[in-house]
Order: sequence, then C-alpha cells, then structure tokens
Amino acid sequence: MTTLADPVPGGRPGDLRRVAALTAGLAAQGVRGVVLAYVDTAGVGRVKTIPTARLAAAVSWGVGMSPVFDTFLAGDSIVTTDVLGSPDGDLRLYPDLDRLVALAGQPGWAWAPVDRITQEGARHPGCARTFLRRTVTGAAARHGLAFKAAVEVEWTVGLGSAPAGEFVPAVSGPAYGAIRQVELSDYTADLLAAFDAQDVDVDQLHPEYAAGQFEISVGALDPVAAADRSVLVRQTVRAVAQRHGLRVSFSPAVSAEGVGNGGHLHLSCWREGRNLHAGGEGRYGMTGEAESFAAGVLARLPALTAVTAPSPASYLRLRPSQWAGVFTAWGRETREAALRVITGTAGRRDQEANIEVKPVDLAANPYLALGCVIAAGLDGLKRSLALPEEITGDPARYGPDEAAALGVRRLPRSLPDAVEEFRADQVLRDALGPVLADAVSAVRLGEATAVAGLDDDRVAAAYRWVY
Repeated sequence: MTTLADPVPGGRPGDLRRVAALTAGLAAQGVRGVVLAYVDTAGVGRVKTIPTARLAAAVSWGVGMSPVFDTFLAGDSIVTTDVLGSPDGDLRLYPDLDRLVALAGQPGWAWAPVDRITQEGARHPGCARTFLRRTVTGAAARHGLAFKAAVEVEWTVGLGSAPAGEFVPAVSGPAYGAIRQVELSDYTADLLAAFDAQDVDVDQLHPEYAAGQFEISVGALDPVAAADRSVLVRQTVRAVAQRHGLRVSFSPAVSAEGVGNGGHLHLSCWREGRNLHAGGEGRYGMTGEAESFAAGVLARLPALTAVTAPSPASYLRLRPSQWAGVFTAWGRETREAALRVITGTAGRRDQEANIEVKPVDLAANPYLALGCVIAAGLDGLKRSLALPEEITGDPARYGPDEAAALGVRRLPRSLPDAVEEFRADQVLRDALGPVLADAVSAVRLGEATAVAGLDDDRVAAAYRWVY
C-alpha cells in the first residue's frame, strides 16, 4: 500500500520515526543517494537526487524544484498557461517512504516517488500524483470503492553501440520467439533478479511482436502504488539494459511503421474485499456497478486519448488492426476493442476479473492516465450508464452505418483532435482541476506544434529516445 495522506511541512505522522531505521538500512546496503522521481505533464520522468544522509531533511521539509516543469515539453522547451510556465516560484518535493526502495539495477542508489506541495504547505494543483491520490480517496469516501490497477510495460531493446539516434534491434527472431528469449536471456534473468530484490512481483516477462520488443506484466496494487511501480519498472529496465550494453525505448513508436509500444491499463473496482467485476448478474459476471463503470470509461475514450496517448508519436501507434484499440468498442477478451473485458480463468475470476484500457502508451503520465480513467468510470457509475452492444473481431470491418448503429467510432487520429475532445469534456476537466487541465491542453498542443511539418519517420525519431 501507499501513503494516502498529503505530505505536510515537518513530515507526515510517523515518517520521522521511520527515517533513522530506513537510512541505516540503506547505508548497510551501500546506498549513497536517493532518486526523487516524478513524471511531468508530457510523460517524461524527471528527478532530483539527494545524499542518503539528507533523507530526513527531505521528508521533513522537502526538496526544492521549480513549478515550470509542469509545462515542459518532451524536447525540454516550455509552454505557458495563465498560471504555469513562469520562471517564478518554488515547490517542495516530498518522498513517500512507503515506496522507498534500494535500486538493484543501480547499486549505490535508492528510489522514491514524490508528491509536490507549495512552500506554504498546500497541495500543488499541478501534481499528478496528488491528483490520483485525491481521486482514489474521493472514490472511497463517496462510493465505498477501492481499486486494483496494473500498467503493462512494453519496450524495445536496441544495441547501445548503434549510431547516435538510431535504433538497431539487439535481438533477432520471430515475434514471441524462443530465439529472442535465448539471445537476451542474461539480460532478462538479471531483470527478474532486480525485480525480485525490489519486491516487484512479476506475472510475465516475454518477447513481444515488434522488432526487439519485450513486455512485462506485474502484480496489481492500489492505483497510486501501481503508477509508482510503472515508473520504477521503467527505471529498472533501463538501468539493467545499460549494464548489458543495451539501450531501451518506451516510446509509442520507435519506428514510423509497424507495431509500437503500449502501456495498457488494467483496473478493477472493489468494495469490502469483493471484486465487482465477478460474481454479479450482469454480462460475464459483472455487477451493475462494474458495467456502469466500464461504460463510463468507454464513453469518454475520445477525450481520454489526450491523456493516455499524449505524444505525436502515439498516433503512429494508434492504427486499426494492430491491437491498439482505436475504436470505441468493448468485448470479452477482444484485443482490437479499446475496452477489453477480462473475466479471468474459471476458479480465479473473483481475483482476476478486470477491464483493460488499450489506447494507452508509455508517453502517458501514469498518474494522470489512471486518475482520468477512474474519473470517467465514476461518472458512468454515478449516471448508471449501460454498456452498449458487445463487439467481436476487428471493428475495422464495419461499414459506416453498422458502426454508427453499434456506437463504434474511431478515436482521434491526431493529437490536436484529441485535445479538442478533451477540452469539450467537462467531467475530465473538473476532475483534474483548471490548473492541471490547462497544463494538459497546453503541453499537448505544444508537442503538436513542435513537430508540425515533419513526416512520420522524423516524428518517430524525435521521440525515440525521450521515453
């Protein structure tokens, strides 16, 4: 579990009592520094680091960082809103001790996610982690709901010796092939060892479809911890790869053609220890609340795309008939549907049943993505929305009339189109609050402007090594 209380100047209750023991434990492992990690609006992981001896000070009073990073673009230029993008001001980064871990892939370092508050001790309205935590605690207070979530991580492995900027697959062989597993068996074994040392429970680690592509699936946690884990997993994948002379990319599209890297979200609703996606009287065992939650997510997918597919490179991946889920449709175990209902294996459905949101990639800030998906689902629950007719197979086969009758429409084909949908969606904007909602719009339009006039190959190259 993750601390669900906001940080406060002077430290959360109990934090200072823990710091001495944690610091001693880290020192015994040879840890010299702590990575303080957060993800900006563009989905780029940013950090500050401190000596381990400064952990108590960071827990008590935070570490300074400019609020300007809320409107950084992936290429490090800056856009502005009415309140963000200025060189003025300061924020404090507060590490979450519940998620502090020694990094097995980076000996000498530990890692912790942070919340950002103002110098006056108030929540920073642009902090994505705070937004997700408030969404989760609000759902518990208003609906008695808890959630379990996980983020799939796909990445491509390239040769570290490749010419600067280029991607050369580090492995050969067919998709999902044994050849790839053998060729990178030392790397992947070291990954498993690192995750084990970091208490990350791994469900699967295997070669994927695209050239040099692998995927890891990890155990579900509460949404804040799941987003934290997604960031930690990527930090570990990258660090271990570097120690093997490899280079990895989580970009939605490492190349302009072919299948890209996804970051599918898995989410289930729970009340008093019961999974609402199993054992109900609705379709495939869903309760009425689970169906309405799923319907809420489905209804807002066009606007959600601005959050879940936030890069110009995302739209090189979001193409029909590539299992990216580019149509507003749902189905049981239907991998071309944007919303996949997963029932799980007989005998395990009370634990495994969930929904998978597919038009998501790893350029997305996981805190924003999970928070907005939950907000959309809660709106569906509040309005008792009904799921439309289920689809099977590939929705690309439908003609215009049949698609319209089924409520199947193509998701936005470009980032500006997604922003237009997002700006018109008051539910998502209200959930985020005006500061964060405006930052999302400004950063997305800034990214679109930054690549205006570039062909697909140059767009892919521009983001290849950013994520």
